[in-house]
Amino acid sequence: MKTLKKSILGCIAALFVLSAPATMFANAAKGDVIVTLGEDLDEEERNGLLDEMNADDSSEIITVSNEEEYEYLGEYLGDDIGSNAISSSKITVTEVGAGLNVETNNITKVSNGMYANALITAGVEDADIYVTAPYPVSGTAGLTGLIKAYEIQNDIDISEDQKQVANEEMVKTSELGERIGMEEATELITRVKEELGDEQIESEEDLRNLIERIADELGIELTEEEMDGLVSLFNRMQDLNIDWNQVQDQISDVRDNLDEFLNREDTQSFISSFLDFINQLIDSLRGWFDGEGESA
Repeated sequence: MKTLKKSILGCIAALFVLSAPATMFANAAKGDVIVTLGEDLDEEERNGLLDEMNADDSSEIITVSNEEEYEYLGEYLGDDIGSNAISSSKITVTEVGAGLNVETNNITKVSNGMYANALITAGVEDADIYVTAPYPVSGTAGLTGLIKAYEIQNDIDISEDQKQVANEEMVKTSELGERIGMEEATELITRVKEELGDEQIESEEDLRNLIERIADELGIELTEEEMDGLVSLFNRMQDLNIDWNQVQDQISDVRDNLDEFLNREDTQSFISSFLDFINQLIDSLRGWFDGEGESA
């Protein structure tokens, strides 16, 4: 159970990046929908995705270009963005307190956590997010569309610094996760953010010591390059107007909700059934290999 909890928490923890003063869809009602479409979809692909997302005439549709992808993410993803804007998304407003739910289809580069990071940076709290494409793609157009949708919906401009810091964190978490595991990377980033509100960080050395201490507690050994990158990232975060206490509260709420989810009777029943299935599978494989050994 502890391992399962860590696995789920590692995925969810990446959702909490920066705390913005405005909330996306502040003037929107439950059930309102915004759809973003990659500009380079052909007509058949476009219609297919609209059907897949159950978009109708009441949905607001926003188009995302490849140029906008590079504008938002080019500094950190470079050529990984590609030359066409294909991935698309659907954002549905939910009730207050429902939180964020992210689901993807045919997305290979941008994780659910990376999408959620951009939304949290924009101030989104309660929405169902679906990102999709007609075939496997990186997903950067979908990510760009989510940020653009916020700006259009609220008729504001997210500061360039805020966009860049959010994008940098998403990419750094992904890169670090490729070496040490996504769960460990997201937990490290989240723990640092949790403690930034409590620690008295007055210098770069203080920040470096904080990151090093938390990494040691988690059994993570960072390279010098990784450490320098994280110090630079959190230095930039501190220069923004972030309510770290609110970030702590959000992370705490997720941990509480996770405990409640794992302790529910239906969850326990599912976990038990799943573990029984795994044990039966292992026993079957063991018997098969034993039989192979006797035949040899």
